[in-house]
Amino acid sequence: MSAAINGPRAVLFDCDGVIADSEPLHLRAFRDVLAPLGITITVEEYTDRYLGLDDRGVFEEVLRLHGRGDDRELVATLIAAKARGFRRVLETETRIYPGVVDFIRALAGVPLAVVSGALRNEVEIILRCAGVREAFAAIVGAEDVPAGKPDPEGFLRALGVLGGSDAIEPRTCLVVEDSLAGLEAATRAGMRRLAVTNSYPASQLRPLADLVVPSLAGLTLARVRQLFT
Repeated sequence: MSAAINGPRAVLFDCDGVIADSEPLHLRAFRDVLAPLGITITVEEYTDRYLGLDDRGVFEEVLRLHGRGDDRELVATLIAAKARGFRRVLETETRIYPGVVDFIRALAGVPLAVVSGALRNEVEIILRCAGVREAFAAIVGAEDVPAGKPDPEGFLRALGVLGGSDAIEPRTCLVVEDSLAGLEAATRAGMRRLAVTNSYPASQLRPLADLVVPSLAGLTLARVRQLFT
């Protein structure tokens, strides 16, 4: 029988939809670059089909659905254009979710990382806006892994960076997510899962999460530790 764990040995955060309310900014940037192609994405489509994917995954799926799949040059052009548009609004319009900063600071002493489908420099901007960049020892962005969520590689890579020569077992790690794709990736990585209902209702998150909360505001480290007893 495995020994009980007294709290997480590492905590891995998603960024968009967990730390910052930035998914609407992503959707706006996607819409702006797809409009010249005559393609639109509704809020419902974005939430149901694309939320949690990295930019490449979104554009590849959108183009496939519109009969323009396997156009790698177009995908690369769209990714670059979307990144430029997204960065223009990120520093001025990013809203950090209530309770996030306090929760991160309550985890002082626990190794932290961000694993995101966003680009690494976009994550850096959000963490600086929140005033918590120094709390994170590692960032794994879209450019750091060949496959985004729901593939577990991003979480496993971050755990390897945090552990260094002292390997951290996935089962001792907590992932904080808002998306179904992210929770699936964490499940496949063998990690515990905390879901926040910022993007999906609790009923959709519960089958994939160990704990579902409406907000990180007021969430205590004691409650998190209960997931590891």
